[in-house]
Amino acid sequence: MFKSKKAVLLLALVMLASFALTACGGGKVDTSTLVVAQASDATSLDPHAGNDQPSARVMRQVYDTLTGMDEDMNVYPLLAEEYKSVDPLTWEFKLKEGVKFHNGEEMKADDVIYSIERHLKSPSVSHILGQIDSVEKDGDYKVIIKTKAPFAAILRHLSHNSAAILNKKAVEEAGENYGQKPVGTGPYTLNNWSSGQNILLTRFEDYHGELAKTENIDFKVVPEATSRTIGLQTGEIGIAYDIDPIDVKTIEADDALEFLKVPSLSIDFLGMNNEKEPFNNPLVRQALAYAINPQEMLDSVMEGEGELAVSPLQKSVFGATTDVKKYEYNPEKAKQLLAEAGYPNGFKTSISTDDGAVRNRIAVVAQSKLKEIGIDATINSMEWGKYLDMTAKGEHEMFILGWSTNTGDADYGLAGPYLSTNHGDGGNRSFYTNTAVDKLIIDASHELDEAKRIELYKLAQQQIVEDVPTILLYHKNMNSGIQKNIKGYKVHPAGSHVLQNAYYDVEAK
Repeated sequence: MFKSKKAVLLLALVMLASFALTACGGGKVDTSTLVVAQASDATSLDPHAGNDQPSARVMRQVYDTLTGMDEDMNVYPLLAEEYKSVDPLTWEFKLKEGVKFHNGEEMKADDVIYSIERHLKSPSVSHILGQIDSVEKDGDYKVIIKTKAPFAAILRHLSHNSAAILNKKAVEEAGENYGQKPVGTGPYTLNNWSSGQNILLTRFEDYHGELAKTENIDFKVVPEATSRTIGLQTGEIGIAYDIDPIDVKTIEADDALEFLKVPSLSIDFLGMNNEKEPFNNPLVRQALAYAINPQEMLDSVMEGEGELAVSPLQKSVFGATTDVKKYEYNPEKAKQLLAEAGYPNGFKTSISTDDGAVRNRIAVVAQSKLKEIGIDATINSMEWGKYLDMTAKGEHEMFILGWSTNTGDADYGLAGPYLSTNHGDGGNRSFYTNTAVDKLIIDASHELDEAKRIELYKLAQQQIVEDVPTILLYHKNMNSGIQKNIKGYKVHPAGSHVLQNAYYDVEAK
């Protein structure tokens, strides 16, 4: 049962009243601490332990990578001062000297080797750098990376959060608790983590680049989107991630606030566990694609804050195409396909989702549409960490989730959610398998000719859409609500917003 708007507002006010009691200055904004609210807590601050966005948003402040990617998705050198391709299989990276980890140790080539080799052993993220064959050093400040085959997107993948450079000593000292005791080279270091409540970061004074503008970043866990909006209005929250579409007008009408948005690189979808009956039958999956009406979801739930998904990749991603099969809303066609598949009277199933308000509303709309064609679907809503664990194990039937192409390249956007070697925790939570699609994605990643890469990705997307492992819904906008006197903050289309340059402008009015 869903909470009424009145109940949500009352809960939000109680939460914020409690929050205000601990705020500095009796309600006066403490400009030395930037409070950032997001819906879910991090699951781990170990870059190799998972690949979820709430964790990545915190880790982006704590760690650095060899290369970075700005808000325009341009690659730039970060821990690597310079890099070059020696031949199709070999890359050289000259490391920045004098870079300090949060534990005081200097970052050197051995740390890069250790980090990449550890990454490649992780079942959660190894596919991201999986084409790396070896990492060697030439002195303390040069690293040579060799790939198994030409890897066209290597620089973009090395900017991914999971490619963060770790300190071996810190990892080994923390052992199994490293995810709660991260040590990076980033602009902020972990101060305190109260699970389910907040993560407090403090500026790293020995940072190798420009020092962070704000002394502390306090990531608050505020599950209700309306609560995040109210927190902005009361001034208790400086930046709120993922504003609910129904709250956008409220923020835009407030002179003290600003609503920021950019088209995101993400896609939200209604997935099906392709290894479980009846979803192992492609006719059933196609029937459901005709039964669902994504446009209605975009209009009624998202209030137009996004664009309809046609293919698995948002249009600005390298390799995206719209030349794919279209599933127009057609319940009669859906019933016909269900009958052909042997389910003339439908069947019972469940739709699993995290406890976010938008996805729960999407689940209700989907439930209603499925009922029209004889499918009785119950909704199973749960906490974010539990949800990720359950879908990674394949214990679900239908599910609502998203995928962000953080690198801006089709290799990442397709390999994670659709490559058969990435079943479960690797990103393919629909447990989809098509060896022809596998080959297209892998061949495209090895192809250095951009035109040929684009054609291979086009063929892969066409086959994926034909097979319907997931019902594509929409590409939502990436948004944030902020206090108008906060400067230096930009919304990143991949969602891992950088907070290093964000600060309160005390002169602003």
